[in-house]
Amino acid sequence: MESLAATLGSYLQPPDVLTLEGDLGAGKTTFVQALAKSLGVKRIVSSPTFTIIKQYEGNYPLNHLDVYRLANSEEDLGWDELFYGDAISVIEWAQFIEEELPEQRLNIVIHHTGETTRTVELTPRGERFTRICEEIFT
Repeated sequence: MESLAATLGSYLQPPDVLTLEGDLGAGKTTFVQALAKSLGVKRIVSSPTFTIIKQYEGNYPLNHLDVYRLANSEEDLGWDELFYGDAISVIEWAQFIEEELPEQRLNIVIHHTGETTRTVELTPRGERFTRICEEIFT
């Protein structure tokens, strides 16, 4: 998981958007921590469950969002500024803001398959992310 996140991080640039889905304990935060490290973030990365968004500085700004608490909400946190600005954004529980998400993005689903094993499913949305996935897996 950490290796995949680090490899993926080497391809990312603003305003790339990743969505991240998975059950509790699947490794979403671990994935974001490894991704942040690959982007030069020095701070400790933790889940933004109660704050909705945490922002980090590294080689590029990184927005880490957990929008679970926005289910059935009409809340607008300035999506255009977040998703089309100068940062890379990773959104957990993105299905709750599906209508606000950019068309071009990489959807990542982490499946918990055992005590120390995970399966990661990447679904590219758009030409850029299709190319990135092809480069990573060929």
